[in-house]
Amino acid sequence: LAAADLSQITRAVKRRLKRIQYRPDLVDGCLTATGLILGG
Repeated sequence: LAAADLSQITRAVKRRLKRIQYRPDLVDGCLTATGLILGG
């Protein structure tokens, strides 16, 4: 991404985070890769 200004970067990050929000498998995979043990 070659952003022209900070607001363009902010919008792009928010869009991508919103997409990730609907991908629980992706979030779980990232957490698993950290090696942390989550209470449950």
